[in-house]
Amino acid sequence: MQTWNFKVQNNPLETGKQLQASLASVNGLVFSMNTTKNNAITFKIRKRILYAWYLIYQNYIIVDGKLSESGTEGETNVEVSFTKHFLMRLIIFTHIFLGLGFLLVIISGVSSNASMYIIGGILLAIGLFIWYDERKRTNKKIQEFKTLISGIMTF
Repeated sequence: MQTWNFKVQNNPLETGKQLQASLASVNGLVFSMNTTKNNAITFKIRKRILYAWYLIYQNYIIVDGKLSESGTEGETNVEVSFTKHFLMRLIIFTHIFLGLGFLLVIISGVSSNASMYIIGGILLAIGLFIWYDERKRTNKKIQEFKTLISGIMTF
């Protein structure tokens, strides 16, 4: 999870309305906004995922944000955190743990079948490849969201 903090020259309510007006009409994005007790506004942005294989092609980053008043008048603190979608983490960990499980069965001597080596190695390699590729694409997608949010906030 990465976090990003900055300040905007607007009050939190106006900034929230600006975000909602810009992002609510974008197709493919899910935008939700709530007001908390201490006049802070929280929001969540994510790409809509209709099918599991969309995780490979689409953006799987979830953006959680908070707009709160700063100490000075007419200024808003913006705190944004970026997390990965649960399904993407599940896919990676499943492949890695299954691959390690197969290799552990072989090492422990329960089975010494050659196909177990192949299956375990393939699952482990797929999991490591997806993990490496996901790390690389995550930074790119986070930068895209930062550009989108900072472009909306500067108007």
